[in-house]
Amino acid sequence: MVTGLHEECGVFGIFSNETADVASQVYVGLYALQHRGQESCGIVVNDDGLFRYHKDLGLVHEVFNKDTLASLGQGNIAIGHVRYSTTGNSNRSNAQPLVVRHVKGPMSIAHNGNLVNARELREQFELGGAIFHNTNDTEVISYTITKERLTAPSIEVAVERAMNTIRGAYSILVMSPKKLIAARDPNGFRPLSIGKTDNGYVVSSETCAFDSIGAKFIRDILPGEVVVISENGIKSITTHCKAKSTICVFEYIYFARPDSVIEGSSVHMARLRAGKYLWREHPVEADVVIGVPDSGLDAALGFSQESGIPYGIGFIKNRYIGRTFIQPTQAERTNSVKIKLNAISSTVKGKRVVMIDDSIVRGTTCARIVKLLRDAGAKEVHVRISCPPFIAPCYFGTDIDAKDKLIACRMSIPEICESIGADSLGYLSVESVKKLAGNSDCDFCVGCFTEKYPIEVPKEMPKDKFESKISDRLQMTVD
Repeated sequence: MVTGLHEECGVFGIFSNETADVASQVYVGLYALQHRGQESCGIVVNDDGLFRYHKDLGLVHEVFNKDTLASLGQGNIAIGHVRYSTTGNSNRSNAQPLVVRHVKGPMSIAHNGNLVNARELREQFELGGAIFHNTNDTEVISYTITKERLTAPSIEVAVERAMNTIRGAYSILVMSPKKLIAARDPNGFRPLSIGKTDNGYVVSSETCAFDSIGAKFIRDILPGEVVVISENGIKSITTHCKAKSTICVFEYIYFARPDSVIEGSSVHMARLRAGKYLWREHPVEADVVIGVPDSGLDAALGFSQESGIPYGIGFIKNRYIGRTFIQPTQAERTNSVKIKLNAISSTVKGKRVVMIDDSIVRGTTCARIVKLLRDAGAKEVHVRISCPPFIAPCYFGTDIDAKDKLIACRMSIPEICESIGADSLGYLSVESVKKLAGNSDCDFCVGCFTEKYPIEVPKEMPKDKFESKISDRLQMTVD
């Protein structure tokens, strides 16, 4: 459970061969992807070229109800999005999917990922007279596709051409009046899969959403592939495909739901392996192994299975505390972890405890969780982390945008151990983290652990790269 690191976004789309209540199906799909973004969400329904949409800040069940879903009407194509802002502030204008109207007709787009050249592209469009209404990468992608659509013979060719220009991480859904287009960047940083329903097809960031609507998983979309779904079935364009993907390995450690399968590998099994590797690399004498909810639980089970140390439920998580929970005083903000998480004294009292978590970003949350265990009577607390230390920013969609936010860039591992109040601390090695997805024939992006990225990255890329004060812009001009 980390507070300095946040989820990705999630996209979900459906193409039905007959007019139906596609909005409700997308709603259920987004519910299954809620873990990937809790700031805003939206759905766009296509009724024979007429686009109806609703989007707002909040969780899926807060933004949509029976009446709002009914207002979207019937249709045969729809796309949806849940968002956590890695680029652009959290406000309603940045909620997705985006809907644009141009000379070739309406288009809607939903995006998961982060472009490394968005700032340059946006400046080029603005110098040509373009007016931007949002501060996210998705509008840049939208302009790029629209520009290509003016001369392209079809929407899918426009998307294919746009991929020559945009660089970085993107799994996108594009809806035209007649087609649903899905595309994945040539490195395949973010997951995207195709499923089959009785009356058509679905596309989702994770396979767990297929199960929620009774769809059958078909396959992952290839890195660099453009998939076109229309009344004629499925067509694949592979001109941008490479040999292997370099998917973000943190999808297996933290982002994805345990019941999802990514690149052929079960996320649950990957986390079990993480725990087993942790025991092999950092064994310790202890009485009980516990996991920090939620993504630390599977790794804790794997650590227990490999070590023979009993597995226990060490924490209860308050499921009713959302991201919008207000803490009115400084004391409440400081102790917010106690509101969201509570230790089970009967599991840890008088015992040597191994606590498994998915990561340490700033260290403050981990320190508070260790203190919870001490206060509950734990005799010793040995912390094991199911990923390597973060030493570099992520440029592909994870909310780590500066080294000065990372405790591993300021302290050694023994210093971090002392800082969080643990008796010992062990991180999973980079070598082991690359072996978590045992059934996947792919490579992995581990840039945040090694500072070595699959593609060239900018020197800096702040989260608010499209927003700044006038004085800051003047200073940039002077410099």
